[in-house]
Amino acid sequence: MQTAHTRKRWFTTICFGLAAATFLIYLPITENSFINFDDNAYITDNPHVKAGLTWSGIVWAFKTGYAANWHPLTWISHMLDCQLFGVNPAGHHLVNVLFHTANTVLLFILLNYMTGARWRSAFVAALFAWHPLHVESVAWASERKDVLSAFFWMLSLLYYAHYARSKTERPKSTVGSPQFYALALFFFACGLLSKPMVVTLPFVLLLLDFWPLQRFMESGATAASTVHRLIIEKLPFFALSLIASVITYLVQRHGGAVVLKDSLSIRVSNALWAYERYIAKTLWPSHLAIVYPYVRQGLTGAAIGSAVLLLVCSIAVLALSRRCPYLFTGWFWFLGTLVPVIGFVEIGPASMADRYTYLPDIGLFILVTWAAADLFRRPEVIRVAAAIVVLEACMVVTVIQIKYWRNSITLFRHALTATTDNSVACACLGQALSKTGDDVDALKYCREAVNIDPNYPAGQFFLGQVLWNLGDAREAWVHLENAADTAPNNSDFQYNLGKFLLEHDRTEKAIARFDTAIKNDPEFAEAHNALGKAYLKQGTPQKAADELYLAVKLDPGNAQFHYDLGTVLLSGSDPAQAITEFTEAIRLKPDFASAHENLAIALADQGKVSDAIEHFAKAAQLEPNDSEARFNLGFAYLNNHQPGLAAEQFSAEVRLTPTEPKAHYRLAQALREQNKISEAVDEYRQTLKLAPEFADAKKELDEILAAHAELR
Repeated sequence: MQTAHTRKRWFTTICFGLAAATFLIYLPITENSFINFDDNAYITDNPHVKAGLTWSGIVWAFKTGYAANWHPLTWISHMLDCQLFGVNPAGHHLVNVLFHTANTVLLFILLNYMTGARWRSAFVAALFAWHPLHVESVAWASERKDVLSAFFWMLSLLYYAHYARSKTERPKSTVGSPQFYALALFFFACGLLSKPMVVTLPFVLLLLDFWPLQRFMESGATAASTVHRLIIEKLPFFALSLIASVITYLVQRHGGAVVLKDSLSIRVSNALWAYERYIAKTLWPSHLAIVYPYVRQGLTGAAIGSAVLLLVCSIAVLALSRRCPYLFTGWFWFLGTLVPVIGFVEIGPASMADRYTYLPDIGLFILVTWAAADLFRRPEVIRVAAAIVVLEACMVVTVIQIKYWRNSITLFRHALTATTDNSVACACLGQALSKTGDDVDALKYCREAVNIDPNYPAGQFFLGQVLWNLGDAREAWVHLENAADTAPNNSDFQYNLGKFLLEHDRTEKAIARFDTAIKNDPEFAEAHNALGKAYLKQGTPQKAADELYLAVKLDPGNAQFHYDLGTVLLSGSDPAQAITEFTEAIRLKPDFASAHENLAIALADQGKVSDAIEHFAKAAQLEPNDSEARFNLGFAYLNNHQPGLAAEQFSAEVRLTPTEPKAHYRLAQALREQNKISEAVDEYRQTLKLAPEFADAKKELDEILAAHAELR
C-alpha cells in the first residue's frame, strides 16, 4: 500500500517526465520557418498582429471575421507573440510547444484525478503528447488556435471534475461547487474564443458524467430524472456552444470558407470515410500530410464500408457500456468531438486534416488504453514492454514528422509524396519555390495544380503570379483574372490582379479591382495604398492622398505606406506633412534610401539646407551606385556654397554615368566655383562633345574662354 507521500512523489515525477520529454521532442520546431499556408494571413502579413498588443488590436480581434474565422483570443495570443518576439518564427513556435507541453500535463492531471489510474492516465497523456498526428497542431504557427483552445478545454474539464466530485462527495452541500462550476464555464468560454471546434465540450461533460465520474449512478434517483438533471446542469454550456456555432457559421459563410458545391450525399460520404481514415491514421500514422485532397470518385463504396464499421463499433460499445463504461466514453468522445469538422458542411478543399484529431483522439487513446490494460493484466512485464514500444515508435515518427515542417518547400514536397492528385500541395510548393527565385520549377508545379483542379482559385492565382514574374503578361492575366472571378470574395486575388493591371497601364480596371478588395475587406491596408497610387496615376491627387492616409492609419508600422503618402504630399500642397511622413518612414526603416532622399528634397524646399544635406548624404551612402543620389547631394553642397564637396559627388556621378552630359556639366560648374578653370573647361568641352546643342554649357564655356584667352 503506497503512502500519500509516495503517491505525491510519483505524481510529481510523472508530470515532470511528461513535460520534459514533450518539450525536448518538440524543441527543434523552434528552428523552423513560417510557412506560406495561413502563416502570412495570421502573422507575417497581418498589420494588426505585427503591431503587437495594442488596444486597437484587441478591439479588432473581437470584431473581425478575418480569414473566415472568429477567434479573438487566438488573435490576441499572436499579437502578444509579436510584442515579445517580433516576426521571428522561433518565438512563435516556442509558445506552441509550451502550450502543447502544458496540455499534456493537464490531461494527465485530469485523468488521474477522475480515475485514480495513474499509469493509464500517464500513458494516455504520453500518446496525446507524442503521437505524430498532433505534430501539425504544434509545428504550424497558425494552429495556435488548436493548442490554445485545448489548454482552456483541459482547464474547463478539470474544474468541472472538481465541481462534480464536490457534488458527489457532499450532495447536500454547495460549498465550493459554484466556484468550480463558474471556472469551468469561464474556461469553456475562453476555449470558444480560441477555436469554436470546442463547442462539443458540453457533450463530453455528459460522457464524463457517465464514466469516470459515474454521476448517472447516484442513489435515490431514477435514471430519467438523473439524465434530466445533468442535462439541465449543462444548459449554460450548451447556450455558449449555440452562440459560438452561429457566429462561426456566419463568419465563415461571409468569408467564403463554407463551400456547398458538392451534394449532401457526397459530403456525408466523405464524412463517413474520414472517420475511418482518422481511426486508421491514429492506429497506424503513415502518409501524413498538411492537406489531403478531396476525393469524389469511388467515394460511395468507401462510405458504405465506413458506415458499417462505425455502426458495428457503436453497437459493440453500447452492448459493453455497463461492463466497460470507458469504451462508451472514449468511443463517443472521438465520434462527437469530430462532428464540427468532419465535413457535413464542406469547408475548403481538404477532405480531412491531422489537426482536427488534436482533441478527438483523446477518446480513442482512453478507449484503447483502458481496454488493453483490462485485457492483458498479466504478465505485467509484457504490458509495460508493449507500452514502451508503442511510445518509442510514436516518438520516432513524430521526430521525423517535425523535420518535414522545416519550411514550405520541405512540407509540401512531403505532402506530394504522401498523397496523389494534390492540387493544393502543388500550388503551395510552386509559390514557395517562386519566393526563392526558382520560377522554372515553380511554373511546373503551378501548372500541375491547375491541371489537377482547374477550379481551384489559388492554383490559378499562383500560376498567374509565376507567369507574371517570368514576363508572360498575356497568360498571367488570364489566370489571375480566372482566380479573381472564381473567388470574388478573396481580397488578395482582387488586390493582386489590380496590381497587375496597374503595372500594365489599365488604371480604370485596376481601380475597380482594388475597390472590390476593399469592399470585401475594408481594413485591407495594402489595397488602400495601391488604390491611392492608382488614383495618382489617374491624375486625381486628392483621392490618392485620402486612400494613402487610410493605408497609413490601418498599418502605421508600414514604412512604405508613409513614404508613398509623403511623396504625394510633397508633390502637392503640404510639404510640411510630407516631412513628417518621410521622417516616420525612416524611423521605421532607417536604411530606406528613397525616404532619406525625398525627406532631403522636402527639407531643401523648406530652406533647411544643412538638414537636407544630412539626408542626401545618407541616401548616397545607402545607394553608392545611384547617380541621382550623388547629383542631389552635390547640388545641395553647391547651393550651400561648398563647391569642393559638390565636386566630389559630381565626380562620382560622372563615373557612374560617363555618357550623361548633365553630369559633366554639373561637375564643370562645381570646378568653376572652386576656380579650377582648366579642369572646368575640360568638363564643359566633354559636355558639348556629348550634347553639342547644350546652350547653357556653350555659353558658360565661352565666358570662361573670353576671360582666359590662354585656354582657347
